[in-house]
Amino acid sequence: MKLYCRQIGNGDPVVILHGLFGISDNWLTIAKQLSSSHHCYILDMRNHGRSPNSQDLNYDDMVEDIYEFLTDFGLRTVSFIGHSMGGMVAMKFAFEYSHRIEKLVIVDIAPKSYPALHQNILKGLQSIPIDKIKSRREADEFLKEYVSSHKTRQFLLKNLYRKDDNSYAWRVNLEVIYDHASDIGHGISTDHTYEKPTLFIRGEKSDYILPEDEQRIIEIFPHASIIEIPGATHWVHAEKPSEFLVALRSFL
Repeated sequence: MKLYCRQIGNGDPVVILHGLFGISDNWLTIAKQLSSSHHCYILDMRNHGRSPNSQDLNYDDMVEDIYEFLTDFGLRTVSFIGHSMGGMVAMKFAFEYSHRIEKLVIVDIAPKSYPALHQNILKGLQSIPIDKIKSRREADEFLKEYVSSHKTRQFLLKNLYRKDDNSYAWRVNLEVIYDHASDIGHGISTDHTYEKPTLFIRGEKSDYILPEDEQRIIEIFPHASIIEIPGATHWVHAEKPSEFLVALRSFL
């Protein structure tokens, strides 16, 4: 599958993989700050953003999407930044194609299963009558019943776009995500270790990487560091971009 890609900057290549319900736009602020030292490739994953839709949404297929992207762009080795679902893809890619990676940054996700991944967000987005709303403000009112954080709602509503006839549509395939929610919740199952430098960044107020997850992380990523961004929830890079960038630059 040919994924949509935004590019910015010069230097060592960094591929950025967004999370579930994310789009490449969400990472432009971070990429612009990295652009003086890195060539950033910000992808839309399948069934997200401007990339093609598919009836399949699982980590095996998404890993192969990334491999195809690297081949098409002639990128032999890159560093990865992967958030949430994108972090799972990056971890799985690391075990299958470790020779293609320089450094690995995993943002607020652990190599474990998440049975109820973003269920409240999925219900909230599905509650929006996309064929009837006249403005983003109307959409926000529906979403507010499921997602209390204003910043998170604005982050999610970037998936809305206005068509030529002024009606709204989604840039995320909600139906397929609903059908494959259990596939997206699967963790990383492996007996191997990944021996290259790895950074895990978690939000202080997020419950996606818990203290009890640290032992498993170090078992399969023995050269990993784990840092915490104070005051951040799951959307670390959107809520605390300055603190996130400090950690990112230091590692990269």
